[in-house]
Amino acid sequence: MKKIGILFIFLLSLSCKDSEKSEKSTKNLQGQEIEISYANGFSITEFDDYSIIEVNSPWPEAERIFRYLLAEKEAKIPTNLEFDQKVTIPVQKIVVTSTTHIPALEALDETESLKGFPGLDYISSEETRNLINSGAIKEVGKNESLNTEVLIDLQPDVVIGFAINADNKSFSTIQKTGIPVIYNGEWTESSALGKAEWIKFFGALYDKSEAADSIFDTIEGNYNLAKKQAKTIENKPSVLSGSMFKDQWYVPYGNSWQAQMIKDANANYLWADTEGSGSLSLSFESVLDKAQNADFWISAGQFTSYSGMLEQSQHYSQFKAVQDKKVYSVSMSKGETGGVIFYELGPNRPDLILKDLISIFHPQLLENYEPTFFKALND
Repeated sequence: MKKIGILFIFLLSLSCKDSEKSEKSTKNLQGQEIEISYANGFSITEFDDYSIIEVNSPWPEAERIFRYLLAEKEAKIPTNLEFDQKVTIPVQKIVVTSTTHIPALEALDETESLKGFPGLDYISSEETRNLINSGAIKEVGKNESLNTEVLIDLQPDVVIGFAINADNKSFSTIQKTGIPVIYNGEWTESSALGKAEWIKFFGALYDKSEAADSIFDTIEGNYNLAKKQAKTIENKPSVLSGSMFKDQWYVPYGNSWQAQMIKDANANYLWADTEGSGSLSLSFESVLDKAQNADFWISAGQFTSYSGMLEQSQHYSQFKAVQDKKVYSVSMSKGETGGVIFYELGPNRPDLILKDLISIFHPQLLENYEPTFFKALND
């Protein structure tokens, strides 16, 4: 009887342990969702040894959600878990396809994991250019026609895709070779802080979610502090934005992230009451009629000097901002090979963009400030 009692206790103990494992497994399936405060295009759910990233906006009007499994090497994945691509984390070798992805790798101290990029000359960052010059990062063709042979030779753990629609044959071909492709849709976000929050997407890939949270918290804090500071000024200058392309002037819609940043810098954007996606296409005459007396003109296309602007068209001289020499462009700040720094770093650092704008509209708030992106045109 004593032996039977001991056996019963032993079996009961095993049963309890199995029950605990089952209960733990059930809890794990619930996961913990990472807080995403501004971005609308993705979500991250963390489990013990794997995560799920869902990207619902890889491009405008995407018809389905893409689900990606990020798993540690020895992760136990539920057999019924559905996903589009699986990536082993932390990522050791990566290929990205947009310059806006570069600053996230640098912020997370993972630049050396970058092994390939389409169009190396577009990269402006000095840190990443040093790696390019050393041969550590390879040219992989063009975004719409990636060099599959080079990619297979590199054997990256993942390719981060940038696409404007679902018709990207290069990515389909790459996936067939066994290299996972996952889409990043930060460019579709309608808010500046929403774009910057995609640092958490990269944090999940490198198993650095806490670091990514900390980086974003700092950017968010800097942005909101600058915004609060700008509100202390009563005067709101009027602002014209955008530029001519052929015979059309393209200005940001009033609900765009660019317009929101002008508002946060405590200025009056002249097309603030418009709504839409992309940019508003206008004639030169209609822009002149509305913005001839605007105090400032920002994002003035590719112009870097007033002489170059007026050489293209003397009609620009009719704008007060041109007469007062209050025209500012991001084309003044370029990298070693001619890439515009704003297009690479700007989406990741809206706090720096906002400070640039505040220093332009309200220079008394930021004395001796050195702008990062927006600079006055040369004579």
